[in-house]
Amino acid sequence: MAEIRRLARRDHLPVGEWVRRALREARARQPVHDPQAKLKAVRQAVGYSFPTAEIDQMLREIEQGYQQ
Repeated sequence: MAEIRRLARRDHLPVGEWVRRALREARARQPVHDPQAKLKAVRQAVGYSFPTAEIDQMLREIEQGYQQ
C-alpha cells in the first residue's frame, strides 16, 4: 500500500484515482474476445467474395457516388 501511495503522489493523484487508472489500463491490455472466436470469424470472412479495389480507386468511386 505504501508503494501505491508513493506512485499516486508522484503522479499528483489521489490513491483512488491512481488505482482506477491502473485497473483501466490493465483491463485495456486484456483481450475482449476469445482468440478462437476471432480465428473462426476470420476463417469465415475469407470465404466471402466482396468487390474490392485499390484504396485510391475506392475513394474516387465513393466521391463520385456522393456527387450523383
